[in-house]
Amino acid sequence: MARRTRAWSELLRDSEVPPETVRRTFEETWRIHSEHWRAGRQFTPAMAAERALESLGVTVSDRLRSDLLEAFADAGATADLIVNDGLADVLSELQAQRIRTGIICDVGFTSGEQLRDVLRRAGILERFDGWAFSDEVGAYKPDPVIFRHALREVGGVEPDRAAHVGDLRRTDIAGARAMGMVAIRYRGSNDDPPDDGPEGHHVLDDHAALGDLLRGADLL
Repeated sequence: MARRTRAWSELLRDSEVPPETVRRTFEETWRIHSEHWRAGRQFTPAMAAERALESLGVTVSDRLRSDLLEAFADAGATADLIVNDGLADVLSELQAQRIRTGIICDVGFTSGEQLRDVLRRAGILERFDGWAFSDEVGAYKPDPVIFRHALREVGGVEPDRAAHVGDLRRTDIAGARAMGMVAIRYRGSNDDPPDDGPEGHHVLDDHAALGDLLRGADLL
């Protein structure tokens, strides 16, 4: 949010739009995104940028409009990636054992294409065999569409031979359970409240323990 606020405030300096107005506009746009996400209605990064620009209520030239939309996207492309402890090591372990891995991701203001670039720069993307980003698949978790897409991406794995690791009960855990996958809730960075959906078959605090957990579930 801060990157986009700074970028738009600079571009709109001659239009006399205060940074606080830009910030509030993005906050409201995020609220709208969250409503769509919870309802399972697509609200892509491109849609968010257009909605934010419309909500500002200022008249801009075609060139400035293009620059604003580009700046909105660029803020996501240059985002910093925080890799949770143990993740890179366990991905290497699974890769060495020829275990296929994939990404199922509900995007916010940053597109799936940009997120892949961020993961590639961090040296993480090549650890995965496929991915399913909501803006490209056209569905958010827990919709089975995005889970089926991910299973096809990693070679057509049957759901009962797959595990899904995620932190959100409503989307990750509920979606994986409905598919017949082993649902693993990761709470190392976010301990989702119990009133927002079902619990996982397993709860993981450290990615380093994933290998042993999968062996215990007879998935390795």
